[in-house]
Amino acid sequence: KEYRRQRQMCIRDRPRSQRAVTAVILSRREGEDAVSFIEDRAVPGIMTATIGAGSAETSTSLNQLSATASTSPDADKPALSSYSRFVQRLRRRYAGELALLPEGEPRRASMTQAYEALRARGDGVGDALRIVRQLVMERLVTLDCDRQAPLAVVTTAVTELAEFALDTACREACAELDAAHGAPLGADGQRSQLWIVGMGKLGARELNVSSDIDLIYLYDQDGDTTGDPQGRGKLANQEYFARAVKRIYALVGDTTEHGFVFRVDLALRPNGNSGPPVVSLDALEEYFQVQGREWERFAWMKSRVVAPTEVVAQGQAQGLRGAVLPFVFRRYLDYSVFDSLRVLHRQIREQSARRSAGRPERANDVKLSRGGIREIEFTVQLLQVVRGGQFPELRTRPTLDALQRLARAGLMPQETADTLAAAYEFLRRVEHRIQYLDDQQTHALPVADEDLRWIAQTLGYADCCPFLAQLDTHREFVAQEFDKLLGGDKPCNGKCSGARKAAAPAELSDLLDELPPAFAERIKDWCETPRMMALRDETRARLRQLVQRTGQWLREPDSDGQGQTTHPVEAALRWACLLYTS
Repeated sequence: KEYRRQRQMCIRDRPRSQRAVTAVILSRREGEDAVSFIEDRAVPGIMTATIGAGSAETSTSLNQLSATASTSPDADKPALSSYSRFVQRLRRRYAGELALLPEGEPRRASMTQAYEALRARGDGVGDALRIVRQLVMERLVTLDCDRQAPLAVVTTAVTELAEFALDTACREACAELDAAHGAPLGADGQRSQLWIVGMGKLGARELNVSSDIDLIYLYDQDGDTTGDPQGRGKLANQEYFARAVKRIYALVGDTTEHGFVFRVDLALRPNGNSGPPVVSLDALEEYFQVQGREWERFAWMKSRVVAPTEVVAQGQAQGLRGAVLPFVFRRYLDYSVFDSLRVLHRQIREQSARRSAGRPERANDVKLSRGGIREIEFTVQLLQVVRGGQFPELRTRPTLDALQRLARAGLMPQETADTLAAAYEFLRRVEHRIQYLDDQQTHALPVADEDLRWIAQTLGYADCCPFLAQLDTHREFVAQEFDKLLGGDKPCNGKCSGARKAAAPAELSDLLDELPPAFAERIKDWCETPRMMALRDETRARLRQLVQRTGQWLREPDSDGQGQTTHPVEAALRWACLLYTS
C-alpha cells in the first residue's frame, strides 16, 4: 500500500501535461495495461492530459472535449474519435501497423495493400485479415467522428472488407483442399464452384461497423473431386464444400488474439440450424418450392453472391437469380405477406422486450424498438415484395435506393420517402456511434452521460437534449408510417407493440394439455424435430387442426357402433407414426 501511495504521489507531482506519460511509463514497469492502470488508480488529471493524436497512448475523456470546445481554436481540439475506448485500444495495440493502410477512405484496393504487407512480414492469413479489420475500423471512426464522413463511406468500406475477407478465405480454403483431395468436378467435367451468398445488409452493401454477416453457402454442381496426384482422397462435392465452409469460418469468424474479422451467422440457410452447412443450387430450388416460408422471401430479397470474386466477375452467379426471383416476387398482387410481416414484427418486438426486461439500459434500441431502423426496412421491403412482381424497377437491395423507387412508382409520397430516408441515415449514424464506443454488437443507447454526450457531439449537437429531441422526432414519424402501413387503427400511447396486433400463430404445443398422455407425448416429440420446424406456416396450421380434431375424437365417449375402434389411442398413435414417416 505504501508503494502504491508513493507511486500516486509521483504522478501527482508531475505537471498536468506529463501525468499521462508518467502513468504509461509506470504501467509498463508494472506490466499492466496503461488505461487499466490509470483507471484503477484514478489519479486526478491523467485522463485530461493532452497526448499527441494518433499515438499509442491516446486516452481522452469527454470532459476535456467539452472544456476545450469553447476555449481552444479548432486546431487545438482533441479529436472526438480519441474518446472511443475501442479506438484507444486499437491505437495502443496496433500503433506500428496503422500506417500500413493508405490514407483516405478504406477501399478494397487499400485493404489488399495492407494485407499483402502483413503477409510479407510473416503474418498468417487469419491474423492478417484480423489486423486489416482493426486498421479499417480505426480509420472509419476517425473519418466518421472527426470529419463527418457520409454514411455511404462507412457502409461501403465495411461491406468491401467483408467481401475481401470472404474471397481471401475462400481461395485459401479451396487451395488447401485441392492439394489434399483434388478439384471438385461436375457432370460436365468442369470445376464445381462454391458460391458465398450474402444476405441482409451484406447483400445490400449496407453493413454496419459491428455487424455480423448472414451467409448461405451454395455450390453449383454435384459430383466428386479428382483426388490427389495418386488418385487417393476423393470426396463427394458436398463433403468437399462442407470442409471448405468450416475452414472459411475459422479464418473469418474464430476469435483469436487479434479478435475476429466478422461474426458469422448461418441461421438463414435452408432448414435453419438443422440444415447442412452447404447445399447445391438444385436443392435450394426444391426447398423454395416445397418448404419456403413467407418470411424467407424478405430474407432472400437482398441476397447476393459476394465471393469468390471470379464467380461474380464471370457472371456465373447470375444463375442464382433464376431460383430466387420467382420465390421472392409473385406475378399477382401478394397481400398474404402482410400477416406474415405482422407476426414477424411482433416476435421481434417481444424478443426485444424480453431482452430489456430488468435491464432498462437495453430498452432504448435504435434498431429494434418502436420507430427504429427495422421498421423502416420492413416498410420498404413489404411494399417491394407485394408489388415487385408488377414493378420490376422495385427489385433493388439498398434501402435508400428502394425508398426513392417506391416514390417514383407512386407507392409512397415523395415527402414521406425523403423523411424516411433522413430518419434512416440518422438512425444508422447513431447506431455506428454506439458501436464505436466498445466494438460491441449493440444498438441500445448508452446510459452513461459522457457516452451519450459524445454521441451527440460527434453528430454535431452541442449537448444531449437537442440530439434526443431529434431522435424522438425521427422515431415517432417512422412508427406512425409503419403502423399506417400495417393497418393500425388505434393511437399509440408509447407502450404499443405495433399497429394491429396480429394473433400469434397457433402451435401444436398449445394442444398438449387437451390430449391423452400417450398421444400428447408423441405430439410433443414432433414439436422438437427439425422437420416440423421447417413446415410452412399454413401447413403447420392445417396439421394443428388435424391433431386437434383427433384429440376431440379421442375424448368422445366409447361407442359400439359400426366403424368404431376399441383402442382409439393406439389407433391415433399408429396414425401419428404413419403421418410423420410418410
